[in-house]
Amino acid sequence: MPKRVLQGTVVSDKGDKTIVVLIERKVAHPVYGKIIRRSKKYHAHDEGNAIKAGDTVRIEECAPISKLKTWKVLEKVG
Repeated sequence: MPKRVLQGTVVSDKGDKTIVVLIERKVAHPVYGKIIRRSKKYHAHDEGNAIKAGDTVRIEECAPISKLKTWKVLEKVG
């Protein structure tokens, strides 16, 4: 089964080898049909502490690294 790959903005890089990525998606409201934004934060593994807050990154699903981290950084975008 292919691993999910998401793109989002880094909102925190305070943890050691950990970043928090905000993923925003647009969905239609189930009743009214209006397009609304939904967001979720994911903790991702950044081995080299190279990514800083404000960067745009791509993250990929992986085996659990810790209680919250089940994603790893693929690359910095742009």
